[in-house]
Amino acid sequence: MDRVAFTLFGIDIMWYGILMATGMVIAVYIALRESKRLGIQEDDILNLAIVTIPCGIIGARAYYVIFNWSYYAGNISEILNFRGGGLAIHGGLIGGILAGFIYAKVKKLNFFKLADCVIIGIPLAQAIGRWGNYLNKEAHGGPTDLPWGIMVDGVKVHPTFLYESIWNLGVFIFLMIFRKKQKYEGQILVNYMVLYSVGRFFVEGLRTDSLMLGPLRMAQVISLVLIIVGLVLNYVLSKRGKR
Repeated sequence: MDRVAFTLFGIDIMWYGILMATGMVIAVYIALRESKRLGIQEDDILNLAIVTIPCGIIGARAYYVIFNWSYYAGNISEILNFRGGGLAIHGGLIGGILAGFIYAKVKKLNFFKLADCVIIGIPLAQAIGRWGNYLNKEAHGGPTDLPWGIMVDGVKVHPTFLYESIWNLGVFIFLMIFRKKQKYEGQILVNYMVLYSVGRFFVEGLRTDSLMLGPLRMAQVISLVLIIVGLVLNYVLSKRGKR
């Protein structure tokens, strides 16, 4: 399948971009539905989306550039070439969460309640967006003889995009079921951080295009950090909820 969906005014519109945009729209829609259940103003969700989506994209690009600095140091003009590829989901999450935290502080809103509302649709958006990697023939693993392997450049490889997409879909389903049983504000955010990071840690170990810092796969390092932070937050917020 061609990675280009169609051409508009001489500009190629990529399937990857369409899938990412679709995931974002669906995540915002889910957040709007959740806002009614949680008693959050819909305007706050829409305003938050206007702030966090651009910040998330900038964060995703900055993260990718930082850990590929050996290339971009000699190609400064390519740093802002978003269409050339190079967005890292961990950078997007960091950028989006920081922007959301600042927004909540400025508007004097409960950050963890807001985060629970917004984060629940994110794994579904990720599950959809990962299929863009398939169309771009990227984010795959090493050689495999497994029957579900895919062909890339004449080699049968692990479809790691598929593994992560399935995992993210499972995380989304779990959060949707769990959300009515949560015991404290912030618990949906915590569960997302831990569950997504566990899956990403193992999937990243199969990939051949990981961003590296010396001998370390950065996505695995960040995943471990998020798991630890999530567990600490779970302890702190659960104690606060009991009080």
